[in-house]
Amino acid sequence: QVQLVESGGGLVQAGGSLRLSCAASGRTFSNSALGWFRRAPGEEREFVAGISRSGRSTYYANSVKGRFTISRDNAKNTVALQMNSLKPEDTAVYYCAADPGSVVGSSRETDYDYWGQGTQVTVSS
Repeated sequence: QVQLVESGGGLVQAGGSLRLSCAASGRTFSNSALGWFRRAPGEEREFVAGISRSGRSTYYANSVKGRFTISRDNAKNTVALQMNSLKPEDTAVYYCAADPGSVVGSSRETDYDYWGQGTQVTVSS
């Protein structure tokens, strides 16, 4: 079992930065691949970034590549999403998710078993 709690969302101007953090409890965190997803108003939830169990492999949606960076600290049971050069179209509720037992992870929402409650990110133009 993994419980996930996101923080760090807020309101920022276009071009600015935010850092999201997700704190996890549960013994399977270090054995889980992790991901960040987002849901914009009126849209389906979409993949943003993923990181392998070890943290050595990361992958991103094309829309955020070069602007966002995912990282994890297995000693602290946290995963972060550094978001730079934010755009109004990045406005969404952001969720962290865990895929226990997976080494590499996935961009498929259905592969993730545990989800946080989400944190709102609003980017003004």
